[in-house]
Amino acid sequence: MVIHVGTLVPPRGAHKRRKRIGLGMGSGHGKTATRGSKGQGSRTGSRLRPGFEGGQMPLQRRLPKRGFTNIFKKHYALVNVGDLEGFEAGQKVSPELVLERGLVRKLADGIKVLGDGELKKPLHVCAHAFSRAARAKIEGAGGKVEVISA
Repeated sequence: MVIHVGTLVPPRGAHKRRKRIGLGMGSGHGKTATRGSKGQGSRTGSRLRPGFEGGQMPLQRRLPKRGFTNIFKKHYALVNVGDLEGFEAGQKVSPELVLERGLVRKLADGIKVLGDGELKKPLHVCAHAFSRAARAKIEGAGGKVEVISA
C-alpha cells in the first residue's frame, strides 16, 4: 500500500467528536444544554472575573494592606569572593568585566561583592559596595578594594 496525503488517517481514539449542545432532546444535550439549571452560570456571557465572590466583599479587599515598597532602594547585582578566583592575579576587576565573564546577568544599580568563598590571588576589585567579610578576604589575599560611587 502506498502512503500519501490522501491515504493518511489518524489512529483510533486520536479525535474526539465535538459536543454539539442545544440541538434538541435527541442529541442528549438538549433543554439546558449542559449548563445545569437556572442561575448566573446558565446565562449567556457568564464568565466571572477571578476573585469575584457573588457580590460579597472579596478576600483581597477584606484583608488589611501591610508594608510598602521603597522606591529609592538600591538593587545590587551580587558577586561572591569565590567567583573572583577565576581572574588572573593582579588583574583589575571592574563591573563591566564581571558582566562580560557572565558572573552577573545585568549590572542593575551596581555590583556588591559578598564574602562567600575563598580568594588566594591579589586582585584590584572595583565595585559599588562590599561586605565587611569580602573586603577583609580581598585585602587578606594582598589585593585592593576600590568603591565606585554611583
